[in-house]
Amino acid sequence: MDWLAVVGVVAFALGLLLSIALHEIGHLVPAKLFGIKVSQYMVGFGRTVWSRRRGETEYGFKAIPLGGYVRMIGMFPPEPGDDPRRLRRASTGPFQALIEDARRAAKEEIQPGDEDRLFYRKRWWKKLIVMLGGPAMNVLIAAVLAGVVLMTYGNPSQPELRPVVSEVSACVIPVADGDRACTPDDPPTPAAAAGFQPGDRLVSFDGVAVTSWSAMQDLIRDHEAGTVEVVVERDGREVTLTPDLITTERSALGEPDDDGVRAPTGELETVGFLGVAPTQEFVPEDIGGAVAWLGDFTAQTARAVVSIPQRMVGVWEAAFGGGEREVDGPIGIVGAGRIGGEIASADVGATDRVATFVLLLASFNMAVALFNLIPLLPLDGGHAAGAVWEGIKRAYARVARRPMPRPVDVAKALPIAYGVATLLIGMSVLLLYADIVNPIRLAG
Repeated sequence: MDWLAVVGVVAFALGLLLSIALHEIGHLVPAKLFGIKVSQYMVGFGRTVWSRRRGETEYGFKAIPLGGYVRMIGMFPPEPGDDPRRLRRASTGPFQALIEDARRAAKEEIQPGDEDRLFYRKRWWKKLIVMLGGPAMNVLIAAVLAGVVLMTYGNPSQPELRPVVSEVSACVIPVADGDRACTPDDPPTPAAAAGFQPGDRLVSFDGVAVTSWSAMQDLIRDHEAGTVEVVVERDGREVTLTPDLITTERSALGEPDDDGVRAPTGELETVGFLGVAPTQEFVPEDIGGAVAWLGDFTAQTARAVVSIPQRMVGVWEAAFGGGEREVDGPIGIVGAGRIGGEIASADVGATDRVATFVLLLASFNMAVALFNLIPLLPLDGGHAAGAVWEGIKRAYARVARRPMPRPVDVAKALPIAYGVATLLIGMSVLLLYADIVNPIRLAG
């Protein structure tokens, strides 16, 4: 691993740490605004590495930077008729004991005068805002990062192909041979023999003005074998070249998409061949294009999150059966950091590397946001679902003129929360192992 790859890994780790910290700030700020007492704001888990107390809140970092939390007092309501400051003896039964232990731990944090600052006593919509604050912060980070790239650099997945030569193929290689290197037996391409150079802007082909790469591509492919005049602009002046075109088998092209790009279909056809590649230019999006891209990006990420259980089967097979990892499949933090290093050391321009790296961080934040919205404890979506259910119950009671129901008791779902947490830990361990023994690679 070269020094650029190390820089990429470190940069991704710092970006991850900052994203976690901002996620927790998304919970912290509305909690304090609504008067909820927050005793801790921590980035990471495990042993405390550094902390400082400011007012009633302890701020700090822990040894394992794989998450974070904001500790708000009064997360669980007491049982009916119970004094929130009075401890009860635990009931029998493993699940009931688990719930009682959680209630006891929550009660021990309540001090005299805190009665109106408990989380469970707040209005349902305030609790909803607090719990959605973290995912909302990740969505905001993703939107800002992706928006900056799209509106200043362009969309890396949809480059515009300009009629400017970026590369001149040295020899003619049959399509069946793939991307192998040239050999002494391979004939030079018409472009190489005629003296085409990278940077040449194509002006006309056989007397027809060239306005775009797709137009130039069609003119080349439709031409029969033989000499043709091609005018290029080189160093501010026009130069006429006379390549001797050949015909060869190449993949057929499909219909142009919205950007005028024609993708290969895989079927072979005999076409004219010159041997030049166009220049890729990334055109910045306007605000409408950026918003549309973000909408598609969010939908794609949501589909990926929903398909995680199914795709984890493929991760298992790749980890223990030697199967191939899906490039767009689930990936752990170690794998994402390695990809960050691969991006930083890629053989492309510095601007391209920075743009791709920033979009990687944007993708990570969007995935974290949508994953946290799954309505299961201990995820933020589980607490948010409890707040919404409380709002529905209170609205029904108001319409039906019934007594207001008690706050929704999410403590009763703790057995499910522990089961989900165990599953998440198992998935994390599997992804960690797979990222080490069979990592996803951007390039072969």
